[in-house]
Amino acid sequence: MTSNHRIVLLAHGSSDKRWCETFEQLAAPTLQAVSGSRIAYMELASPSLEETIAEGLTENISEYTVVPLFLAAGRHLRKDVPAMIADLEKGHGVKIHLAPPIGENPLLGQAIKDVVTLQLEQTGSAES
Repeated sequence: MTSNHRIVLLAHGSSDKRWCETFEQLAAPTLQAVSGSRIAYMELASPSLEETIAEGLTENISEYTVVPLFLAAGRHLRKDVPAMIADLEKGHGVKIHLAPPIGENPLLGQAIKDVVTLQLEQTGSAES
């Protein structure tokens, strides 16, 4: 990956700070492991995707990959986010690739199974 490329983890956003904190905790390992990566929110919270792109421009970032922290591609990912991306590309002269939602990755299914298995072990309900 080139130094003018940035990964942006995109969450929906909420006016509830606790909701945002949950996504910031989920994003933390990636933000620490992937140099220059950021979290952004589609709406209702800051930083917005637009603010994140504007910040990147001050650092000469011209290419972005947006990784949606969504379980599936609903209306937001089929219509709203692509429209936002098109506006940002046109308005800022950048290239933005929209990755599939994180929920489509089979690794997430494995992680959910691991969480459920751990919960069962902690409650003593796991089958041998």
